[in-house]
Amino acid sequence: MTRLPHQHERAVARVAGAALLATAGIAGSLVGPRPAPATAAVPAPPVRLPVVADAVRDEQWQLAAFNAKAAWKVATGKGITVAVVDSGVDASHADLAGQVLPGIDLVEGTGNGQTDPVGHGTTVAALIAGRNDDTRGVVGLAPKAKILPVRVLDEENRYDDALIVAKGVRWAVDNGAQVVNLSLGGTGDSPALAAALDYAAARDVVVVACTGNLGSSAGKRVWYPAREPGVVAVAGLERESDALWSGSITGPETVLSAPATGLTGARPGGFWRVQGTSFAAPLVAASAALVRSHWPKMSAGDVVNRLINTARDVGPSGRDDRFGFGVVDPVAALNGEVSSVRTNPLDDGEAPPGVAGFGSAPGQEPTSPPASEGPEGVGTAASGRSADWTAEPAGNQLGRPLSALWNGGGVLFLVLAAGVALVVRRRLHRDRP
Repeated sequence: MTRLPHQHERAVARVAGAALLATAGIAGSLVGPRPAPATAAVPAPPVRLPVVADAVRDEQWQLAAFNAKAAWKVATGKGITVAVVDSGVDASHADLAGQVLPGIDLVEGTGNGQTDPVGHGTTVAALIAGRNDDTRGVVGLAPKAKILPVRVLDEENRYDDALIVAKGVRWAVDNGAQVVNLSLGGTGDSPALAAALDYAAARDVVVVACTGNLGSSAGKRVWYPAREPGVVAVAGLERESDALWSGSITGPETVLSAPATGLTGARPGGFWRVQGTSFAAPLVAASAALVRSHWPKMSAGDVVNRLINTARDVGPSGRDDRFGFGVVDPVAALNGEVSSVRTNPLDDGEAPPGVAGFGSAPGQEPTSPPASEGPEGVGTAASGRSADWTAEPAGNQLGRPLSALWNGGGVLFLVLAAGVALVVRRRLHRDRP
């Protein structure tokens, strides 16, 4: 073996070292958060790579908007079970480890609901109860609550008959849910689902549902079951704003509002950025869980009353058809003075009780236009179908999945490492006698 002169060895080492340091620097920029402003930059030792914060955690802007840390000093959701009646929940996701109870899969007929072929239910669950005992990933607004997964949505994130949702609500109530989240709906009323909602109310369970999203053939009327009396119907807001999200359905049935855009959510295998009233509803469900955690014996009616009376009023004074009673405020709900009530203030006492039975509902296209009078025709999709909500990769400023960043960084490292090897090989060949 021919050895290089000592000075040549050092020169090659410098070339290789510089290239590898450049590789590490580029890979670090790929997986790191948005760069800090120049005014915040400080000198660092040249051989030490900066410690980067978790980009996904940094994107949880809604937690700051709700002053979650102040809320957690009072309650964290501990001791409360929230049913997520949805597409299932990925119990293996790191942000939900230990948070997901055995549930039920009413689509396949077997299983415990702890898998999610769509990702929608996982996102909803993590917004409610994502862990806060580490410094990475998605944190829920009620991080110590438990999730009870009830799968009713198929691989296309829809249901063909509301009877399956009705069964899911009843099962959740019978299996310990104190709060039920329904990020789904459509135009058609359902006697079976109405009866299930009455069943939940009679057993002191808070039910939260999204008002629905524009852009689908489900129309502009607040979706069912959100418009059922007694249900907390949640409309969506723009990111870090009191403006109603342009895609949110709203109307006289709207009860509360919450952020619906620019949210980063957990999904099987990673994270993504989502928008839709499907993701506003779980923020209200989490707020209900915080209140129930702080006052374990408080009735569902009093929980709802506390949420609506402490909401931050936006828009016209008082309740209105756009924002309802206003933006949910968990800190105010946990600290405000609110009188007790005997019944759920949202129940008008006039609607006839639901009658159990078969009910056609969202998931099917109507064969003819609905009549101008009477109940609306059947809707087209549960809130969460691609036409009704959007999701894109999150966790980085480049808009690519986190897995793609790691994979891309690894490929880049290999390419540059190969380049280093080529430089060294050429220098060795050139300097041979």
